[in-house]
Amino acid sequence: MSTENKQTDHKLDGYVKIDRYDQEKIERIASHYQAILGDLGEDPSREGLLQTPVRVAKALQFLTHGYDAKPQDILRSAMFKEDYSQMVVVKDIEVFSMCEHHMLPFFGKAHIAYIPNGYIVGLSKIPRVVDAFARRLQVQERLTNEIRDCIHDTLNPAGVAVVVECRHLCMSMRGIQKQNSVTTTSAFTGEFVNETTRSEFLRLVSASLS
Repeated sequence: MSTENKQTDHKLDGYVKIDRYDQEKIERIASHYQAILGDLGEDPSREGLLQTPVRVAKALQFLTHGYDAKPQDILRSAMFKEDYSQMVVVKDIEVFSMCEHHMLPFFGKAHIAYIPNGYIVGLSKIPRVVDAFARRLQVQERLTNEIRDCIHDTLNPAGVAVVVECRHLCMSMRGIQKQNSVTTTSAFTGEFVNETTRSEFLRLVSASLS
């Protein structure tokens, strides 16, 4: 299996952007999309579409790169012993994913909290865990549970709370075609099953610091 690595010449926020593509998979996926373009009534040989199958293949590999991630390892890489037992909330985490039913995007925000039980985790790792699960073919309900379970099983906290709010293009572009509908899912463990703790979390998520 051959892999093509492309690295940009500039750095963003201290990171060098590296795009990794499996060339064999790109060629296979691109060949299918060339046929799909023809089945849609297009001419795959016209100038504007010559590179489209390859571009789509690369885009799909990027949009589903979460299959190669190990979310538990992401958390373990920045776990620290700390005597802190109050709620930690990370809210407004951007979510971009692909509906597994129609392979159309859904996107929105995730709000996550946990109550440490001996360990805290580097704050940047929580959005990375969200991305690792979101960058797969998904349904929002499973995505919400996977984030919750990963944090609960890895950190062993006193409780985990996850709320995800997303717009689904499979609802707004096709089917029922409702443009402004938002789907909200939630999942809780431990202390967040308690109504008082859960209400505090929801209040902090909805509060504005401005």
